[in-house]
Amino acid sequence: MDALASAHPMLGTAAESLEARYERILREHGPALRRAAGGYEFDPARREDLFQDICLAIWQALPRFRGEASERTFVFRIAHNRGLTHRSRRPATAADLTEAEEIADPAASPEAALQDGQRRKRLREAVHRLPLEPRQVLTMALEGLTPREIADVLGLTENNVAVRLTRARRLLRASLTGEGALP
Repeated sequence: MDALASAHPMLGTAAESLEARYERILREHGPALRRAAGGYEFDPARREDLFQDICLAIWQALPRFRGEASERTFVFRIAHNRGLTHRSRRPATAADLTEAEEIADPAASPEAALQDGQRRKRLREAVHRLPLEPRQVLTMALEGLTPREIADVLGLTENNVAVRLTRARRLLRASLTGEGALP
């Protein structure tokens, strides 16, 4: 492995072709990018279009990736930018949450699976009701991005991300407990 790749393991080796690298990125980050697309688009067909747009943007930007940020930050930044562009190009519509996907635990009893599904649906609906800014940071935090990575993706300071996460959690808690209306 060359010195640059060993210093930045996310850059890959010189032997890793652009196509192989792209496929690896989609394998490692694809499910999270699909969920990120869901934070910007609720309609399943439009969400899939957004995901495809994100994938194309990653392919186009990959040759210019210099490793100044982690690969995960790089792909989430692209997803964030495409999501914002996507939202700005569409008319505002109410989200149809009846089409939200259910993820059932195959080991759970039918009753437990029903309760888990209802809790997840309630959480998903509450997250979708949040305004865009708190929804963005909360979705990325749920995907396991660190505050530093979220700050890099959104172009904010780490402190600003921490403040937004605190506010997002408070809004989410209020929404789930019925203690207050969302702005």
